[in-house]
Amino acid sequence: MPQTADLIIKNASVLTMDDAAPRAEAVAVSGNRILAIGTNDEIAALAGPDARVIDARGATVLPGFNEAHMHIFPGSVSLRQLNLHGVQGIEELKAAIRAYAAANPDEPLLMGFSADYSIIGLNEPCTRHHLDAAIADRPFMMFAPDHHTAWANTIALEKAGLLHGKDVGIGNEVVMGDDGLASGELREGNAFGPVSALASTGGREELGMVTGMDPEDVTPEQYALDRAVLKQGLEYCASWGVTSIQNFDGNHYQLRLMRDLEQAGELPCRIRIPFHMKNFMDLAELDKAAAWKKEFSTDMVRGDFVKVFMDGVLDSYTAFMLEGYGDRPGYTYEPLFTTEAFNAIATKADALGLQIAVHAIGSAAIRQTLDGYEAALKANGKQDLRHRIEHIEVIDPTDIPRFKDLGVVASMQPVHVPGGTCFPLEPTDARIGEDRWDYAYAWRTMKEAGAPVVFASDWPVSPVSPFQCIQDAVTRKPWKEGLADQRFTLQESLEAYTAIGAWVEFMEDRKGKLKPGFLADIAVLSHDIESVAPDQIMDTVRAAVTICDGRITYEAA
Repeated sequence: MPQTADLIIKNASVLTMDDAAPRAEAVAVSGNRILAIGTNDEIAALAGPDARVIDARGATVLPGFNEAHMHIFPGSVSLRQLNLHGVQGIEELKAAIRAYAAANPDEPLLMGFSADYSIIGLNEPCTRHHLDAAIADRPFMMFAPDHHTAWANTIALEKAGLLHGKDVGIGNEVVMGDDGLASGELREGNAFGPVSALASTGGREELGMVTGMDPEDVTPEQYALDRAVLKQGLEYCASWGVTSIQNFDGNHYQLRLMRDLEQAGELPCRIRIPFHMKNFMDLAELDKAAAWKKEFSTDMVRGDFVKVFMDGVLDSYTAFMLEGYGDRPGYTYEPLFTTEAFNAIATKADALGLQIAVHAIGSAAIRQTLDGYEAALKANGKQDLRHRIEHIEVIDPTDIPRFKDLGVVASMQPVHVPGGTCFPLEPTDARIGEDRWDYAYAWRTMKEAGAPVVFASDWPVSPVSPFQCIQDAVTRKPWKEGLADQRFTLQESLEAYTAIGAWVEFMEDRKGKLKPGFLADIAVLSHDIESVAPDQIMDTVRAAVTICDGRITYEAA
């Protein structure tokens, strides 16, 4: 008996991402697979007796979005935190913190996120004294948008044992004030981790980022809380049309939580979680990553790659630069790994058949990472492991062709560009330096040089919405006349969020396209995205229905 569809999407503008059949009117799903694509009449003929029919009403239907770089646990927790995006000045900050504190009387650590580096003023850095003026009797900490810097009030610093300073390791810093006490600024995870531990979550959401280790002595109640928090975050991602997540902080604990959700039939998105290799770990720790790859290997939950931080971020001067900063010449900072240490990591991970993904923002960090990948290639021979570099915010032009030559993926976030829809132009443009603007956030330049370019949001650093990221990719304007045009077309942006994302995680044979036999991961949008003005995409387009593995995981009311 011919196979029939149990779910049909009709009257759609289908963008399949399949060059062999790029457009269609309708899609048929049977179980967890695409049964067919075609015209409305062709697909209607495949309907089973109880088939669910979704009328797209002319809107775009495409493969589910692949979030190729995000942080699911911190992002999920952020849904319960104070969103400080757009807050400017001490009075606005005071009002926001006090209202949040009143609404959360039992939280042991009040936390905010997306606090701009210039939230007090462009030339006035935030200190504990500013935060004390807002709230002095309860611990409070807020994160910068990039989650690489945080600011805490005095009582939070006291309770965390940081008020008098602390050695928190290379690349991390408790910034000290002129009075000999901590200023309140905490740079990188080792510095703000002790404060995060004061929260009701015990800071467990930060461990995959800060240490890569598992939490100790987790009670059943704490496990249940973490499971509920993650489920809420995953469902939130699904509400934006996301069907796949490549997570960028990892530990075994998160993988166990995801497997628990999978086995209970409650996992709304596919997810990959890395082994996070830190600079204090012995090289032998990479054997754990190889073991995780075998232990977690379903199409829904995988632990099959290695994450490394090479540097920090531009705004706090912790990005590793070749020639210093535009507004701080000669100051280059330092990498989190020596050349020898990273080359050894890259070579061993490569030999184990593990994809490597390295956070590298500054030009020197990018070069050091490429050098490590080249060392692995020379040691092990050519392999199809699709090693990655994440962010690539300032690159030396001589390193651009190396991505194609070495087969390295450029994982980039258009929503991060200063002066776009999310982040202000200043002070980041000054950090970069005008002479390097042409090679900052240069995703078009990278693509034209032959690098595979994949897009993502980096949530909660920026909003999870694929539509905001896509809008920034297609509307970006040069910072001054004569600079290179870095815009992507809409089709290129959608591919970077779907088919290329699937290719990057070695699943191009079964997802990332709407194609018969492929996994039924589908986003039905609210509008025909091709007919929406480019500068209106983020405010207009939403997910109407999200389908992952043939199951409806979100449906707009």
